[in-house]
Amino acid sequence: MAALRQTQSVENKHKLSNTLRNWLPILHSSLSDLGEAMSPFVESNPVIEVESGYEENFEKKIPRKIISGAVSNSRTEQIEALTIQKRSLYEVLDEQIGKPLFPTPISQDIATFVISNLDENGYYEGDSEKFCNEKNLSIEEFEKIRLRFAHVEPVGIGAKDLSESFIFQLDSSDISDEAYSLATIVIRDMQDIYSYSNEEYFSEVMHVLGTFKNPPSIEYQEESAQIIPDLMIYFNEDESIEVKLNDAYYPTIHIDTNYAVKHDFISQKIKEAKSLVDALDMRKATLYKVGLMIVEYQYEFFTGGAIMPLTLKTLADEFGHNPSTISRAIANKYIACDRGTLAMKEFFTTAIDDDVSNAAIKDFLRGLVKQESHAKPLSDMKLLDLIQDNFKVKMVRRTIAKYRKQLNIAGSSERKKLYQLH
Repeated sequence: MAALRQTQSVENKHKLSNTLRNWLPILHSSLSDLGEAMSPFVESNPVIEVESGYEENFEKKIPRKIISGAVSNSRTEQIEALTIQKRSLYEVLDEQIGKPLFPTPISQDIATFVISNLDENGYYEGDSEKFCNEKNLSIEEFEKIRLRFAHVEPVGIGAKDLSESFIFQLDSSDISDEAYSLATIVIRDMQDIYSYSNEEYFSEVMHVLGTFKNPPSIEYQEESAQIIPDLMIYFNEDESIEVKLNDAYYPTIHIDTNYAVKHDFISQKIKEAKSLVDALDMRKATLYKVGLMIVEYQYEFFTGGAIMPLTLKTLADEFGHNPSTISRAIANKYIACDRGTLAMKEFFTTAIDDDVSNAAIKDFLRGLVKQESHAKPLSDMKLLDLIQDNFKVKMVRRTIAKYRKQLNIAGSSERKKLYQLH
């Protein structure tokens, strides 16, 4: 009997191990990528047939009360949907801070400052003079280091304007020596570019300029993407709050347990198929529990208040997992509610300090822009100064730019143009 119990224990442990092995990639994937995450388990299994959950109209699956609210693909969701899936511009640039371009501590400090003060197009807009005063440097020393960005990928990043960005890119192009000098003249006089059309190498210059990135950060700018929430959170008519899985969007797994061939291989594949079904159920149960916790900790948000500081560790402790595992679990997951569609990780804003959350910073930033002068909109550096003064915290300009984009607020120059139009 003892031997039998031990054998059963091993079998149960093996089954759980298989389910967990399937569960992690399925949990970590977004709902839209779930089919792709399942494919390695499905393609090699002849007893499985998968019915896609994508064939029905997505909006039919969300309660009408939510649809009548503010569910839309805002810039925030677009950013979240894409930056999680590929390396950000800042990650690519940060990897290049070091030898051979920036071998010394001061050159690395300057490079870091330049990267932290890029606008949404990849142009440098930092206060060089203030930085140099703090570091006891001359502007000439600063510029000597900044100009090394001509050799940084993506080429053109870190330039002060379009003209300088094109000069950076020109030095990395395949332009002929004969056309190079004309190209530098044309780039510095782009307002009157066609006055050079009779020059001998004009057509080559125009061909080369046509290959340049404009703006330099274009490859890293967000594209529109459909957002598919895993959860819907809404109030019922009796004012009770409900958490609902976007269940109908999940693929359905059909298992042929009466497969024509009886063989140990088929029996094993049936077990694996059932393990995959268990993994999908575990994903649903896990995310549903996350939804319940969000309602518990962020109830004020759903009734019109702000998102409160809440760390991933709180959630991790509840599940008994490492915070990094939980971070991956909620990455690229979304919640639809009366206030819009939000990335799940937005509900777990890290506190800037004990009382200040990222959400509070964003609310303050939104208020500053709403009250700004239309003739002279606030730059990201000015917004940074005002936010640091108000909250008594230390931040970098890069973070302010990220928050501004997440709030769908244009840069200061773009806002000025919009104010003039109106």
